[in-house]
Amino acid sequence: MKNFLLLLAPLFLLFSCRKDDDAQGVSKSEYKQKMRDLVMNISRYAKSVNPDFLIVPQNGIELVSSSAEDPVQPHAAYLDAIDAIGQEDLLYGYDNDNQVTSADRTNYLMNYLNIAKDAGKQILVTDYCFTPSKMDRSYQENNKYGFISFAADQRELTGIPAYPFQPNNENTNNIYAIKQAANFLYLLNTENFTGRSLFIDALQETNYDVLIIDSYFTDGTAFTPTDIIKLKRKKNGGRRLVISYMCIGEAENYRYYWKDEWKVNKPNWMGSENPDWPGNFKVKYWDPEWQQILFGNDNSYIKKIADAGFDGAYLDIIDAFEYW
Repeated sequence: MKNFLLLLAPLFLLFSCRKDDDAQGVSKSEYKQKMRDLVMNISRYAKSVNPDFLIVPQNGIELVSSSAEDPVQPHAAYLDAIDAIGQEDLLYGYDNDNQVTSADRTNYLMNYLNIAKDAGKQILVTDYCFTPSKMDRSYQENNKYGFISFAADQRELTGIPAYPFQPNNENTNNIYAIKQAANFLYLLNTENFTGRSLFIDALQETNYDVLIIDSYFTDGTAFTPTDIIKLKRKKNGGRRLVISYMCIGEAENYRYYWKDEWKVNKPNWMGSENPDWPGNFKVKYWDPEWQQILFGNDNSYIKKIADAGFDGAYLDIIDAFEYW
């Protein structure tokens, strides 16, 4: 979600960190591999806690290929580590919300998305459009590609869209695996809900096969295993998957791990604040100290998500390698 506005940032932001000591002499392919390694290590740890735990990276789709020159060569180890791929702006929203993504951009993404699809991975597309005819086209075209999709009527992802009235491809099936899903809801920002119970009640009244939500409510409290059990049942009685958003390419100052002292004394692994998302800071995602926050111990982000009963993690800012 956060990557759209970053693309519009001044070019100097994309190169400024090359002055960093850790960035000297490191190629783009090496930064890609560092991100692959992080995702694979998160997956390895998460699946050691729960073998059925889902790992779904969003964007950074180039990582599925082992060669930038020939994107038909799958990166087997990376693909083995993930269960699905999330992709934003495939048909709408790359330049502006409710605007068609250019054919060149769509074709570029499709080259990589098809690698993941051919490897048996589910593709979850989020298009940002709010005109009903465009939302309809998004669902229809993604369905033709064999992808499941969500037409988000606003990029802040603050609510359940009023259109369409029912989820695309609504069904009563029990969903135990991501490949069984026919639709999903992506709702991260809960500020429009005046309480946790109202938020949970609203989602219980839907029939989406997959819910992608934050593991924390607006007030900073974590959703409990009891909350997640409630959310795993569709209104029509079918079972569904509940997946937690998790940012691994930026540090967020509203997370449980944030320390007030970082306001004046940033850790060595923390970079500049994202000008388009205040409170979000670039990180050297390969740094062991940052990675300890994400996985590998009982206080780590991924362990908290697993302990709460989520079915998986939706990993964001995968394309942080573009920044570095």
